[in-house]
Parts: sequence; structure tokens; C-alpha cells
Amino acid sequence: QVQLIESGGGLVQAGGSLRLSCAASGRTFSTYAMAWFRQAPGKERDFVAAITWSGDITWYANSVKGRFTISIDNAKNTMYVQMDSLKPEDTAVYYCAATHTPSVGSMRDYEYWGQGTQVTVSS
Repeated sequence: QVQLIESGGGLVQAGGSLRLSCAASGRTFSTYAMAWFRQAPGKERDFVAAITWSGDITWYANSVKGRFTISIDNAKNTMYVQMDSLKPEDTAVYYCAATHTPSVGSMRDYEYWGQGTQVTVSS
């Protein structure tokens, strides 16, 4: 079992920055990758970014590429996403996820999920 807890969400003005954290606990040693997804009201949950547990490979959705930076601190078992140049369309609940399998592009790839943290970007 892997437990995930997100933190760092909040309200920020357009153009501002926010850093989200996802603390992992449990049997994390077998984790292949962790990821961020987001879901706006009435919309599908979309892939944002992913990173291998070792931190050697990252993936980004085109909508956030160049603005968001995903990272992982293995010593703390914590994944982060630094979100810069935030836009109102970034407003969503952001979810942390983890998988034991070597596939990262879909919600179906992930076995463990956090509770979500709200990010609101005002114009």
C-alpha cells in the first residue's frame, strides 16, 4: 500500500506561482512513477506531469510545459510541482498519483491517489 497526501494548494493571482507537494508513505520502494493530474468542475481529470521515482525522466502536458516543473525528493519521499505563470484555466483540484507499472500517460496507469488539493487562479 502507498498513501499520498497533497498540500500547498490555495488562491493565487494570474501570473503568480504556487508549489504543490505530495508526500508518499508506505511501500514506496517499488513505485515506478508519480504524477499530477487535475480536474476542473464538470471536466475530465487530465494529466499534468509525471516523474519516475528515480527522478531521471519527466513528462509534461503541452498546456503546462515551460510553466510547471515536476521534481522528486527521494530522501523525503515527496514529489513537487512548481507552478509558475499561472493562468485562470489552471484552476482545478490537483491530484497526486503513483504507479508500480512502467506507464504514465493515463489515469488507468495509476494505482494510488491522494485526496486532492484545490488551486484557484484569479484573473
